[in-house]
Formats: sequence, structure tokens, C-alpha cells
Amino acid sequence: MNARTLLVAFTLVVLTLLIWQLRWVLLVLFGAVVLAVALDVLIHQLQKRTNWQRPLSLAVVLLALLIGGVVVWQQLVPELITQIEQLAEDLPMLMAKLGSMLGENPVLMDLETSFSWNQLRPLGTQLLGFAGGAANSLIQVFLMSLLAVLLTLDPASHRRMVLAGTPRPAREEVAELLDRCRLALGGWLAGMTLSAVAVFLLTWAGLILLGAPLALLSALVCGMLTFVPTIGPTAATLLPVGLALLVSPTLTLQVLVLRLVLQNLEAFLMTPLLLRRTVNLLPTVALMAQLSLGALLGIPGLLLALPLVVVLQVGMQEVVVKQIMDRWS
Repeated sequence: MNARTLLVAFTLVVLTLLIWQLRWVLLVLFGAVVLAVALDVLIHQLQKRTNWQRPLSLAVVLLALLIGGVVVWQQLVPELITQIEQLAEDLPMLMAKLGSMLGENPVLMDLETSFSWNQLRPLGTQLLGFAGGAANSLIQVFLMSLLAVLLTLDPASHRRMVLAGTPRPAREEVAELLDRCRLALGGWLAGMTLSAVAVFLLTWAGLILLGAPLALLSALVCGMLTFVPTIGPTAATLLPVGLALLVSPTLTLQVLVLRLVLQNLEAFLMTPLLLRRTVNLLPTVALMAQLSLGALLGIPGLLLALPLVVVLQVGMQEVVVKQIMDRWS
């Protein structure tokens, strides 16, 4: 092993340690890029219809989002807060009912003896601690939003800065790679947002028609967890099904059927239709990315896992596959 190899190995180790120490900064930066791409999609659609300049288009989009957020807050948040308070009262009853069901079933009696519902109390304490940590992370969300606005205001300058840091022979290919990543990420965000909104509205309407309790809260959880494929929709189903169990077994079965129908509708119709022109993520890749980044970075890593995989998949296809593997002789 010569001195050059040792220097390269030492440099890689130092860079890896530096990236790990700055992982939260890089996570905020990537989150800002994701938000900037989402804003850019809206700005691009607005500019196609009005031919306005980018600063004016950005101001109109931000104003529309602000007005929409205020309207949603006034219409839904008071009811949502009421339902969250009701959920806090219903959870002990749900736990007690599940415990009694385990005790009445001979097959599950051993499970009841080995598991105590009091074991959930430490989990509740941990969740409260997580809520406090989430409140402390508001400054990171603010920085992410501010960076997103700055990136959206002048994306061309930031693009030139990235290209200036690449070797001249590779700049054309890097520019094309950036375009493909932006197109894939923008298409994925638009498709998943429409899919999540559709799941939220359909779940809300279905739960109201069935007379299920806390329909708004359950539908909101189901819609938000649509952004976490594979494990998200299944985990979201537990809330409305569990609450329906407090009412009657018949309602529980009806809610379960409703969620199964909507999950299959979203998985096999809405998502493929909305994402047909962008990156199609394999379920195994998506699940492994969520588990890995969730274990390393917690909830922020879990939320940003799929956008990161979308970008990495495009990069792997354009760089590793086309530039290295396909040229291997």
C-alpha cells in the first residue's frame, strides 16, 4: 500500500466522519431542497398560465399557501383538537377492552399472562418525551422553510454554483442529471400529495358515512401516512379500526373493509397512475430506506427517506449504471 492509497483512505474516513457529524445540517438542507422543488412545481404551473416573473410567482404561491393554511386551520383544527382530546380519553378504554378480549380467548390467554398493559405506560412517557423533542425542532423546520424560499427565489444561481464545482468535461452530464433529479422528485411529490389528499378525503367521507368515531383525526392520520408507503397505510388503519372496536364488532369490520378497499385503490390505481411519469420505487427498496434512515435519524429520516431514494435512484441509473456498468469491458 503506497502513500497515495493511504492518503485517499484517510481522506475518505475524514469525509465520512465529517458527514456524520453534520448529518442534521445535511438533513435540513435536503429537506429544504425537497420543499423548494415542491414550491417550484407550483411556480412553474403558475408561470405557464401567467408569464409572471419568478419573485412575483413565488409571492403569489406563498400567499395562496398562507391563506389556504389559515382557512384549513379555522375550519378543521378546532374539531381536530377536540378529537385528539377525545382520543386521550378513549385509549384507556380501548386498552381495557383489548385486554378483556385476550382474557376471554383461550388461545390468547398465554399472551395476556405474559404481557401486561401497564407495560405501555413507559411507552407513553417516551411518546411525551418525543413530543417535547418535536417542539424543540421547530427551529429546524423554520430554517428548512427559509432555505427553501431562498432556493426557490433564485434556483439558477444555485445550479450554476453546483456546476462550477464539477470538472468542465462532466458539466453537461451533471446538468442533465440535476434536471432528471428535479423532474423525478417534483413528479413524485406532486403524485404523492394528490394521492394523500385523495386518501384523506375518501377515508373521512367513508368514516362519516359509517358513523365511526373521530373520523377527521383518523382520516388525517391515514392521509399523512400515505407518504410512508408499505408500513404507513397499515399502521394508519390501526387507529380507525381500534376506535370502531369501542362501538361494535360490526362497525370494526366495516371500517376494516373500507380501509382495505382504499389501501388497494391507492396502491394499485392512484399511485401508479399519478407516478407513471416519474420514478417507480420498488417496495423493498422503499421499506429498507425507511428502516435504515429511521434507525439512524429518527422520524425526520423516516419522512425524508423516500425523497432521498428518488434522487439516489436517478443518480444510480445515470451515473453508476450508464457511466460505469454499461461501459465495463
